[in-house]
Amino acid sequence: MELVPAIDIIDGKCVRLSQGDYDTKKVYNEDPVEVAREMEDHGIRRLHVVDLDGAASQHIVNYKTLEKIATATSLVIDFGGGVKGDEDLRIAFESGAAMVTGGSIAVRDPQVFCGWIDRYGSDKIILGADVRDKKIAVHGWKDESTEELFPFLQNYREKGIRKVICTDISCDGMLQGPSLELYQEMLQVFPDLYLIASGGVSKIEDIYRLEEAGVPAVIFGKALHEGHITLKQLAVFLG
Repeated sequence: MELVPAIDIIDGKCVRLSQGDYDTKKVYNEDPVEVAREMEDHGIRRLHVVDLDGAASQHIVNYKTLEKIATATSLVIDFGGGVKGDEDLRIAFESGAAMVTGGSIAVRDPQVFCGWIDRYGSDKIILGADVRDKKIAVHGWKDESTEELFPFLQNYREKGIRKVICTDISCDGMLQGPSLELYQEMLQVFPDLYLIASGGVSKIEDIYRLEEAGVPAVIFGKALHEGHITLKQLAVFLG
């Protein structure tokens, strides 16, 4: 199973929110590069970086922080938040992202998003499917769309998407466990999907449960930053 720790960025600092609520912001470290280096020192190879300022403002904001992390480490970074147009995408890749996640753009402007898939390929473009009650949420989770999760996934599978980050917003940052039933249902319907589960991981046992369910990858942040999971505990997955 691929482990993908998350670093969420506001004002260049490493933070976490609960259920996407910016009023719950908690700063964990003033220097995201320090956090990323420590992860790499413990064998982590992937990193999920979210520009929360970008998600709120509809354009990429913290690309300099992305660039610093990419320069200071050899981590494979997937980046999301505020990537709403071709220029944002170019900046993200030029700043060191190996992959870029598109969520709101895939709902609001599918023509642009499909153009990215065609231009960069399914290895570099990840579909962000952030859900509340199986409906896709957009704009930093502040708005709910009319898009239902499974037709949304089916449409983009047909367009070539292979990797999907699915966050159950009701679980995110709550440390109450991941949405295991939802992920199992997704994998039953789309067995060849590279599903990256996100939200709710509270302890190492949650990661074991996701692995047993056949989930290919997991994103986790708050549990790691608050010490509920330690980097040492993750060694068994890193080989």
